Amino acid sequence: MSSPSQVGRSIPPLEVYSDRAFRALTAVLAWSVVLLILWVVVRIGQTSWPAVQKYGLGFLARTDWDPGRQNFGIWPQIAGTLYSSTLGLVIGTLFGLAVAIVLSQDFLPPRWEWVLTNVVQLLAAIPSVVYGLWGLFVVVPLMRPPANAIHAALGWIPIFGTRLSGPGMLPTAVVLAIMILPTISAVARDAIAAVPRKMTEAAYGMGATRWETILHVVLPTAAPGIFGAIILGFGRAVGETMAVAMLIGNSEVFTWSLFSPGTTLAALLANHFAEANQVEIGALMYAALVLLAITLLINIAGEFVLNRASAALAGVNR
Repeated sequence: MSSPSQVGRSIPPLEVYSDRAFRALTAVLAWSVVLLILWVVVRIGQTSWPAVQKYGLGFLARTDWDPGRQNFGIWPQIAGTLYSSTLGLVIGTLFGLAVAIVLSQDFLPPRWEWVLTNVVQLLAAIPSVVYGLWGLFVVVPLMRPPANAIHAALGWIPIFGTRLSGPGMLPTAVVLAIMILPTISAVARDAIAAVPRKMTEAAYGMGATRWETILHVVLPTAAPGIFGAIILGFGRAVGETMAVAMLIGNSEVFTWSLFSPGTTLAALLANHFAEANQVEIGALMYAALVLLAITLLINIAGEFVLNRASAALAGVNR
């Protein structure tokens, strides 16, 4: 407890000025981030403006990419981006949420919990190109026999309509799931750990089992934080470039088959930008602007749903 002399003491001028300087510095840095984002958007918009004027919104619906004839369209890339990212998000969310529950609900001894936490965090430090090579030489050969067996038995179903001869959507989704696993598990773990212990103790006191408490008390209470983790993981999956470019096959045709090759907006930029002429650069920057808009819309929608869920949860807790 502070003494009366400490409470009523005068604040030295140096401390006042340093506090004001620190607040001013943080404000400048915060606005610098906003201005940097705006500058990036403006520069991309300036470079892509000739293509925007020439191709219009039809650029989003056309399916061909022919630099020789200057015909450009990105519908297969948009569909491939959303399809591969959604598949990776579903797989990554299942495993990430399972890891978060295990690490936050005392399923493991502290030593093994520490080991698993560090192993999961280590996944975030692996370069994207390493994931791509691992996917090519390990994941694709490992998945090819069962995938082709599924195609032989269930090929009449559209999602199993082709063979897995090499790179494809499913290997890409699996690698994406592993890449976003650290993000989802870390944020979801913090959200689950923040659930008041009195709530779980009350559930146990009413006779609930461990899994009933987790499924009906812990997860619903931590739902806003878990949803935020999912949105962060989705944003990471949508913008992933090198591993996807190496694994997806870069076919400019979109199909629903999990075993067929495809392409994404990020892979399109990575594969074409180095050898593009001035006209194609404008089209590529238009594609980059679309990718930026998709990411922004995902975050806005996620923030909206997160706020609604938080408000509903707060009303229930009252």
